[in-house]
Amino acid sequence: MNSSLILAQATEVDSPTRVTDTGPFFDFGFAVDIFPEIFMAFLKVTLLVTVAGTIIASILGLVIAILIMVLPKPLAWIVKWAANFIRMTPIIVQLIFLFWTFLWLDPIQIGIIVFGIHYATYMSEVYRAGIESVPKGQWEATTALSMSAVRTWRKVIIPQALRSTVPSLGNYAISMFKDTPFLFVISAAEMVTVAQTIGSETFRYNEAITIAGLIFLAASYPTAVLINRLEKRLAYAN
Repeated sequence: MNSSLILAQATEVDSPTRVTDTGPFFDFGFAVDIFPEIFMAFLKVTLLVTVAGTIIASILGLVIAILIMVLPKPLAWIVKWAANFIRMTPIIVQLIFLFWTFLWLDPIQIGIIVFGIHYATYMSEVYRAGIESVPKGQWEATTALSMSAVRTWRKVIIPQALRSTVPSLGNYAISMFKDTPFLFVISAAEMVTVAQTIGSETFRYNEAITIAGLIFLAASYPTAVLINRLEKRLAYAN
């Protein structure tokens, strides 16, 4: 038997069958069919983790900033070191670590906790800069009025600090939103993971990934515009 014929037959038997997509580059009908599934993943996972994580990060970040400023130096150094450690560790590593440490928690819960704590360390620096920008005369005035420390922070310092920090906090919320695809490492079915799964099952990635990208754009771009306008308005008010 001809050696080339033998080689061809062996190749035909041993090589796996590869399914190729011969359809159009972008099938709008298929895109319409898969849109609800991807959009539900956006609502149930991507948006949920972003909103809940932002709330946690906003509150915890303010607490961290205040603790660093009011605690005795040794304790403040410990808080600052812990914040720096979390901030300098990749969020994907933190997701994997907590996922395998707290096995009883749901992947979405893990995602909310990790994103909230991770971005709280960034927001704490924004809060600290805002607090330090409050004129010293404001602190002196509260002392002259014999205001308590709690009331000073709540009524005078924090409201003024927030005016200069809100735009930066909003930008971190957008960054958190764009980082949610990292949730795939803990098997959370967020939007991009669902899109990739659809693509691997149908061999049509163009439609699925395009839909995910457009949803990201539709959610983040208007938010960025609003933050930019808010920043300009606050600057004008000052």
